[in-house]
Amino acid sequence: MPRASTDARRYAEAAFQVAMEREAAERGAVDAWNAALARAAAVYADERVARVMTNPTLARVARQEVLQRALVEPLPTPILNLIGLLMQRRRIELLPLVAAEFQRLVDRRNGVTSATITSASPLADDERHALAERLTLLTGGPVRLTARVDPALIGGVVVRLGDRLFDGSVRGRLERLRARLVSGAL
Repeated sequence: MPRASTDARRYAEAAFQVAMEREAAERGAVDAWNAALARAAAVYADERVARVMTNPTLARVARQEVLQRALVEPLPTPILNLIGLLMQRRRIELLPLVAAEFQRLVDRRNGVTSATITSASPLADDERHALAERLTLLTGGPVRLTARVDPALIGGVVVRLGDRLFDGSVRGRLERLRARLVSGAL
């Protein structure tokens, strides 16, 4: 998978660079491209659409038309060209990763930090809001939260903020206690 994420990053960076160039002439181009890529990736997530899009026996134009028909509003031509390039190089399965990488680049440009909160059970809205406020204070800027559930945590939360990890889970505490007991540090 490392190659796939590297390839997706390259496609996303190239698309982002073109979008930034267009941004000079066409205000909001980057955000429009980001939204279009997210829509295309969401449609591609449908198994039936993905099956057609990855079918090399169909002409590329026919596969692009299937995607266009599945979307509510049409994609901008540059995004269609990117999708066509992915199909031509038989890399269309990278579309969701390209969209995610493009979003990461947009977030970086806008000063938004991504955070993943993993908890043992789903968080209530007020808990998510309180965590978002604390993380915003910690980072000094806006934070995009992604919530996950992992019952193996037993309780508490684990927060991944960029390359930092804050482990406040019961499982993490038990593991740290076990390590201290084994090393004789207690």
